[in-house]
Amino acid sequence: MITKGDKNKARLKRHLRVRKKIQGTTARPRLNVFRSSKHIYAQLIDDVKGVTVASASTMDKELRDQIKNGGSVEAAAKVGELIAKRAKEQGQTNVVFDRGGYLYHGRIQALADAAREAGLEF
Repeated sequence: MITKGDKNKARLKRHLRVRKKIQGTTARPRLNVFRSSKHIYAQLIDDVKGVTVASASTMDKELRDQIKNGGSVEAAAKVGELIAKRAKEQGQTNVVFDRGGYLYHGRIQALADAAREAGLEF
């Protein structure tokens, strides 16, 4: 009998497989993305020091008034712009993109494209 596996468990396996190859440094922090059904979150992480340099999400006060639905492509694009703005404030322009085991389409792609347009290079 074929059983349907747990989607999040499969995503975590993909994420660990990708994380073996990707590491954020002080010069190029890792832009990590987490997606839930209602919101999307992005963090710039320096894996060498083990600290979060900057973060943005649809839960932020700056975006809460602008966004009606936090789980939309438009909301993800706004989060991408905000994380790029906060990264520039910290003096970061080059990052390594970590899609978190998610497929690169939809909200993940919208966030990445918006961050690129706002000035991040990856």
